[in-house]
Amino acid sequence: MSFERPDPRRHRRRLSEDEHKLWHVVTRSIAPLKRKPSSPLRAEAPPAASERVLPAPPPRRRAEPKPAPKTAIKPVVPKPALPVIGLDRRQKHRLARGTEPIDSRIDLHGKTQSEAHMALLGFLRHAQAQGDRYVLVITGKGRVSGPGQHGEHGILKRQVPMWLRLPEFRAHVLAVEDAHAAHGGEGALYVRLRRPRG
Repeated sequence: MSFERPDPRRHRRRLSEDEHKLWHVVTRSIAPLKRKPSSPLRAEAPPAASERVLPAPPPRRRAEPKPAPKTAIKPVVPKPALPVIGLDRRQKHRLARGTEPIDSRIDLHGKTQSEAHMALLGFLRHAQAQGDRYVLVITGKGRVSGPGQHGEHGILKRQVPMWLRLPEFRAHVLAVEDAHAAHGGEGALYVRLRRPRG
């Protein structure tokens, strides 16, 4: 009996089309192995500090510019004007009796309005600067114009009390009051001055 050697090509099965596809997919997904160092005993030295690659810091977020704070624009409010008051009864009584001295006086008789205005303002500034406390301003009683009379009389008697309440005078004048009959009555005014600044 003779034995024949089986032909290896005879028993090889052919791959089906599906098996070919699967094999193709498997071979494409294979990655080559990394090479190991030639000497297994030699350990790889850790990288020097200068060679170490540190992870990059996260990128800084740019700070958005803060909007400028809204400053409320304050309206310019003028300083309140210094009030001009009247003298109290006790002060007027002391001035009338002479127990409170009148430091200085001005007589505006015979002056025009502009002359009287300038003279009065200069007088009050000077009196305040020298530390006067009470002054007497004489305006005159004036006369009411009658028939046949030209011009207006007694204008300073009406104007001076109004001037003393104007801003340029209020820096000097604290109080105003009609004078006692002993000092001219309706034709004169007691003026109390403010203390000079500084």
